[in-house]
Amino acid sequence: MSDIQILLTNDDGIRSPGLWAAAKTLSEIGYVHVAAPREQYSGAGRSLPSTSDGIIQEHLMQVNNKEWTVYSVGGTPAQTVLHAVLEILPRCPDLVVSGINYGENLGTGVTVSGTVGAALEAASLGIPSLAISLETETRYHLSYSTQIDFSAAAYFSRYFGSLLLKCKLPFDVDVLKVDVPSDAKSETPWEICRLTRKQYYEPLAPERSSWSQPGRVGYRLPKDFSETLPGTDSYVLRINRHVAVTPLSLDMTSRVDLENVEECLRD
Repeated sequence: MSDIQILLTNDDGIRSPGLWAAAKTLSEIGYVHVAAPREQYSGAGRSLPSTSDGIIQEHLMQVNNKEWTVYSVGGTPAQTVLHAVLEILPRCPDLVVSGINYGENLGTGVTVSGTVGAALEAASLGIPSLAISLETETRYHLSYSTQIDFSAAAYFSRYFGSLLLKCKLPFDVDVLKVDVPSDAKSETPWEICRLTRKQYYEPLAPERSSWSQPGRVGYRLPKDFSETLPGTDSYVLRINRHVAVTPLSLDMTSRVDLENVEECLRD
């Protein structure tokens, strides 16, 4: 067994082809333990609901022509990370990778993303963490479509996973969020960027004739990205068509002079 221990998880669930695309390539840099939610958990953020059953089940999967024992967990992505670290893995992993997600996770939506939520949970345990997503059409977001080509995103999973294992990032960088364009190749450039402050997905009201009917808030992509600011993750991915690499912090305190805030509030 390799000395390097990697935990691979996601929010799309144990059956996701994106998960297995990452597993194949990450196995080139370390021993990969796969633990993923039993069900689809997109949009779960970093939630830890008390209703999750926490049941862990073993499964046998063929990966790189070898039989792997992998695990599904009855819980959210963040809960899956906790069960994996506390119960499944022989020791704390050297790296946690969350993905590859169906659909990009950009802007303020990172707090909604289960992919990012799993990485943040791992980071809170002091583990270097990578959240990786692939741009897809919204109709594929909750699917297990085999029409999606994860090869470029898998390459960047290994690429940035290797970097996180080799270098210590500056203080306050707790998670590396990577979003890969749908048309990316292994040679596609990558750029360091900030989160856009704009909402990336526009919410849609449920289609129903009565509030007594079940209804789910939907979402769609905005029609125009012309006002997207340079240097943000949505600009890098949507306008430049480069891989957007965003350092995230667990510290959500506003980067402002706190004395100015206090003065404003007290006045």
